[in-house]
Amino acid sequence: MQKDFHYFATYCAAYLAGYTHEESCGIACSAQLVDECSPAFINMLEAPAAAVTTQMQAELMDANTDVTGLQSITRIWASFHFLPQDLYAKRKKCSKKYLDKYRLLCGPNGTLVKDTVETAKGRGLQAAGLAMHVLADTWAHRYFAGTPSLVINNTDHYFYEIFPDGTEKQIKFRHSPMQPDDVENGVYSNSIFQTGEKSVMNLGHGRAGHLPDYSFCRYKYLPAWGGYNEIVKDNPSDYYNAFCQMIYAMKYLGGGTDAFETGVYDREAVRGYEEEIREIITTRRINAEEAWRAFGEKLSGQPVPDHNTEGFQREYRGAAKEKKPDTFLGKFFTAATAQKSMVTNRIYKSGNMLAGYSVSPESSVWRRVMDKLAKAGEGHE
Repeated sequence: MQKDFHYFATYCAAYLAGYTHEESCGIACSAQLVDECSPAFINMLEAPAAAVTTQMQAELMDANTDVTGLQSITRIWASFHFLPQDLYAKRKKCSKKYLDKYRLLCGPNGTLVKDTVETAKGRGLQAAGLAMHVLADTWAHRYFAGTPSLVINNTDHYFYEIFPDGTEKQIKFRHSPMQPDDVENGVYSNSIFQTGEKSVMNLGHGRAGHLPDYSFCRYKYLPAWGGYNEIVKDNPSDYYNAFCQMIYAMKYLGGGTDAFETGVYDREAVRGYEEEIREIITTRRINAEEAWRAFGEKLSGQPVPDHNTEGFQREYRGAAKEKKPDTFLGKFFTAATAQKSMVTNRIYKSGNMLAGYSVSPESSVWRRVMDKLAKAGEGHE
């Protein structure tokens, strides 16, 4: 997903869930920050290394792809952008090496979605926003895995957009990152095909370009993990479900409900707005920011500001070391560390070493690390 959904749509969902305008802005900012909290961002602020939630393109290109390097990549991308749907999925006639990668396939309503939302409970707006980013991406990024893998993430040239009237048009891919996608002519950028199994070009949905990030796009293609058999990805339906599920999840985080369960969507909260929301989601355009902003301003009667963390950065830099964890970014870093620890520990406990060894968030060792993080502004993955 992009900023249009992670920031502006998240603001709308938060407001519909009962948060104030100011609280909704904080949640939305935290949700978008997941796509910005890179090693460079962390280093600039001299913040905890364990709180990294993404890697920029240049950082990925320079990343090591040895065992420890791949584990570091997987910890980040599986924890925040490609949450595994079923760590114990079954697959016949395959090696454990393949099965471990297959079990990292992202999808909605898995056990880890419930764990993610429950981990955010009681941790403030920052944790709520971070959890909403992760939850939303389970819908957009389904069928791809947050680990570099050709045998899982590759696709074939067979790619067709399916239009509302049922007609189909073949999608053309190119590797031209500096050029915007041409929606009208169906020309999109994707990663360069690399035969190396562990190439970063084979991370996540790189081989499908930004198609999973566009709410309007309904398409069919041949995924490698599925034996290159046809599968249909219905983004309009998935994004609508993601929006309604975020409302339900945030009502739980805000204390409006006693429990969070997967497969539940708050349709009642969007009653009267369904047509407007679906129109925003299905309109064919690269960027829906202004449409979501207008909807948010209609809901709250307040101007929805652009996403900007400069003030939070100044607050973090200016705080004494022992006070940094109490700042907006300090709370975000703590939430990010908790989420990453939870996910990587679940992967490790399933017998899968692709994310490396991880200490349980419930253990005394993890609590000591978090205490050190709080006191010294330092952390370890």
